[in-house]
Amino acid sequence: MPSLLESLRRHTTVVADTGDFETMRVHRPTDATTNPSLILKAVQKDAYRPLLERTVRDHRGQPAEQLMDRLLVAFGREILQIVPGRVSTEVDARLSFDAKATIERARGLIALYADAGISRDRVLIKMASTWEGIQAAQALEAEGIHCNMTLLFSLPQAVACAQAGATLISPFVGRIYDWYKKAEGQAWVEAERSGANDPGVQSVTRIYRYYKAYGIPTQIMGASFRNTGQILALAGCDLLTISPELLAELSAKEGEVPARLTPAVAEEAHPPRVDVSEVAFRTQLNDDAMATEKLSEGIRTFAADAVKLDMLIAAEQR
Repeated sequence: MPSLLESLRRHTTVVADTGDFETMRVHRPTDATTNPSLILKAVQKDAYRPLLERTVRDHRGQPAEQLMDRLLVAFGREILQIVPGRVSTEVDARLSFDAKATIERARGLIALYADAGISRDRVLIKMASTWEGIQAAQALEAEGIHCNMTLLFSLPQAVACAQAGATLISPFVGRIYDWYKKAEGQAWVEAERSGANDPGVQSVTRIYRYYKAYGIPTQIMGASFRNTGQILALAGCDLLTISPELLAELSAKEGEVPARLTPAVAEEAHPPRVDVSEVAFRTQLNDDAMATEKLSEGIRTFAADAVKLDMLIAAEQR
């Protein structure tokens, strides 16, 4: 009998959510996603320290933001020698409310990849699903730069990203689950809020049905999982990006995985159209306490890790 991971691959493109090269070699994902937090974690390991040292040595004296981007691209280049598909590389989260700066930083990342001989078709530029990030994505996609919209917690964000022509969105299953579990406190019953009843799973399912019902080509990649039950409940989603720990767990267990999400089922639904003009978008996001809080929290966390990465780079230059 196949492993759960192999069974999952029949329905969904498996993506590694890590900066760890060895994990990718073991579990053979199609794509890989990174962010400053994952890169920060990786460069503190002896195995990956040489990438940081080499980047600083070869480009000593350049501004901190350029060295950070060169380091991200160095990781991306290594990853693309392992995975057959794409790597996601994130724009500095400190630019999440600056569309112009996000566009310029994204262009710079693509230029660094081009200098390394890597086609833009193999790179997804990640940015937060703020109104400004979504406007940046629209401009970048028009230039042929493909975008992965991250820190996504609500249907209005997903619809706005699709309207902007984003290549891919990354709804955060686990962080949605975390918020509801904390909000409900002692009233939370894990067994009753698992599988298809998990609030994070329900959010992605809602987005999937909307996209498929309206023939939206933007890909959906479930992300930020807390357990394998969440992953299996979304079998059939376009892509799922999975941490090393959960990849190992899925690989170690045998079993058949049925598709839970299918275009045929989704197309039977007829959800109402969602207005994502700027005022409507901002109003709906503001009305959703979970989405508002988790988006802000996510930006703060990624920004803080970007600062720590800056400090590591600065220390290496001394």
